[in-house]
Amino acid sequence: MPDSEQSTRPTPSEQSTGPEPSARPSPPAPSDRSPRSDPPAAAVPPPSHPTHSIDRAFLRLARRRPDVRWDAGGVAYLSGPPPTLADFRAYVGFRLGRLPLLTSRVEGGRRPRWQPDADFPVDRHVHEVAADGPDAWEAALNTALNAPFAPGAFWGVWLIHGHAPDAYAVCYRFHHACQDGSAAAMTFRTMLGEGEPSARPVPGRSRRSGVPRRVGAAVGLAAKFMAGSLTVRGHRPGPAFVPTGERRLWRGRVPTDTLRGIGAARGGSAHDVHLAALAGALSVWSDRSGVPLPRVTAVLPIDARRPDEDQTWGNRCFALPLELPVRAVAEQPDGPGDASLRRLEHVMATTRKVRGETWRQAIQDLVRFMPGRPTEWYLRRMLSARVTNVMTTSMPLADKGSLGETQVTGAALLPPLVPWHLFGVGLSFFGGWAEVSFVADRALPQGELLPELWEQAVGELEKSSAPE
Repeated sequence: MPDSEQSTRPTPSEQSTGPEPSARPSPPAPSDRSPRSDPPAAAVPPPSHPTHSIDRAFLRLARRRPDVRWDAGGVAYLSGPPPTLADFRAYVGFRLGRLPLLTSRVEGGRRPRWQPDADFPVDRHVHEVAADGPDAWEAALNTALNAPFAPGAFWGVWLIHGHAPDAYAVCYRFHHACQDGSAAAMTFRTMLGEGEPSARPVPGRSRRSGVPRRVGAAVGLAAKFMAGSLTVRGHRPGPAFVPTGERRLWRGRVPTDTLRGIGAARGGSAHDVHLAALAGALSVWSDRSGVPLPRVTAVLPIDARRPDEDQTWGNRCFALPLELPVRAVAEQPDGPGDASLRRLEHVMATTRKVRGETWRQAIQDLVRFMPGRPTEWYLRRMLSARVTNVMTTSMPLADKGSLGETQVTGAALLPPLVPWHLFGVGLSFFGGWAEVSFVADRALPQGELLPELWEQAVGELEKSSAPE
């Protein structure tokens, strides 16, 4: 990828700077609908909605560490002429009628609530970045990735265009107190997606285990992971680089059926294959970049919503540590194919319990009933450099997507990136593609190699898993 430092960085503007495009998306409403128009009556939000303990934990983390950017999000890439900023704001304003959280604010003291904002300003949340020609695309994207939210805002959307007449992107970022990945995926589907609403795994309504057994499982699981966070091997690792605070995004992709086929052949999932390929990519990247990786432990978010629970409000995820087999497997004397399969077996042995009904139910109960202070303590530990150094997440998005007459051609997740982590990696399933995205600080050595190395690691797994 070209070095974006050689380009002039644009700044978000409040008005469109280019000529009016010939084809624009428009909201499914009369053309004179304004961004502040009232949503349909059926979509009026409730008077208020309680914050969850994880929401409050992220709010307190933001107050404790104002130097850290506690946001995540995603980028949708579209094929077709971009809309004007005014049309885009009107489109977003109309869609917000189905996303009440995004038009709410946090109010209250120790037990704050999400309150609907009666005078919600769309203009303060929807922005534009115009690239000055094809060579300025990366600089425009970086502007959207790193732009601060408006004062008091928990989210923002950036329309990125100007690099080509028939292509543009939409970058959505949110404070993690506002949403988790599943809620953000629902936002994607509401704004741009078509097809099935979700493919998230949730616990069924079990009749086999009563309340005492579930309480015991939840308490035991909490004790297991809290104790594990206190007994991490070694000391705080030295920094691999000095972060600049400026984020970069690198992408790769393989057909979804490739990941699923490899997983099915070994009795695992597409996400297992992704994590095994990530471990293989990191082994090669460490050797090439000179960054030693004696241990790589990833934060793995688990969606813990109940089957009947609304996806649009707040956080319902639980963070689990997962050690990636970067070195322990690769150093064995067999060929690269055997090493890739051993990585996959190692990952599957770790994730098998998480996929089981007992653990999923216990995680769901923990997230539902865990008090605020222990939740914040646990979250701090899981994100600590003593425990983890990579954030990894995955999310099904949609079968297809569009904005007016323009079509979504690809997507990239933007996992949260804390300064003491190497990077965040997201795997999104959109259409027939599994798209991997690496979000890292600009100073990460040779970070641009990671997507290609991940694709190559998937290829090794596919070759090793093929029947002879």
